[in-house]
Amino acid sequence: MDEPYNLELFPGCQIKLLLFRNIRNAAALKRKAMEGSIEGALLNPALILDALQIRVAANKAIHLHKLGKMKTRSLNAEIIFNLSPTNNISEAFKKFGLSDSNSDVLVALTDDGRNTLNSQEIISHVDGQQVSLAELSQLTDITQVKKVYKITAQEEKIGSILDAVICRMSTKDVL
Repeated sequence: MDEPYNLELFPGCQIKLLLFRNIRNAAALKRKAMEGSIEGALLNPALILDALQIRVAANKAIHLHKLGKMKTRSLNAEIIFNLSPTNNISEAFKKFGLSDSNSDVLVALTDDGRNTLNSQEIISHVDGQQVSLAELSQLTDITQVKKVYKITAQEEKIGSILDAVICRMSTKDVL
């Protein structure tokens, strides 16, 4: 259910994704994350099409962390920021981060070579049901994804929505 992914660009670094449904303590989780007492990026799964999105954001976050060029204060915040197609940090947190009203949460735990992945600790904080990551597609709001990433009908004809999302995430600093 929570197998770690090795980050191809950074041997020794991993990311583990945990999906929870029917959570009843979203506000408390968000507060703990903001205080730094929870290690993990708490994500709104409605805007996540595939785990690849998170792996791309994590690779970029670790790269910027190692260079000392992060735009946010923590690796977890940088992952959330890197999911966004814009350079507006507060907008990224509003759209991609956990909100007080969310009933589902996707947690990204990272091991950048200095810390270990401790899924049991995060599981103990979540008042909800952990489910298989395979259920992520049931939680994705395709209409919202297209709106947030400004995906056109033409782009959908050329490739997949996931391709367009990854391109938007990857080129936001270039444009």
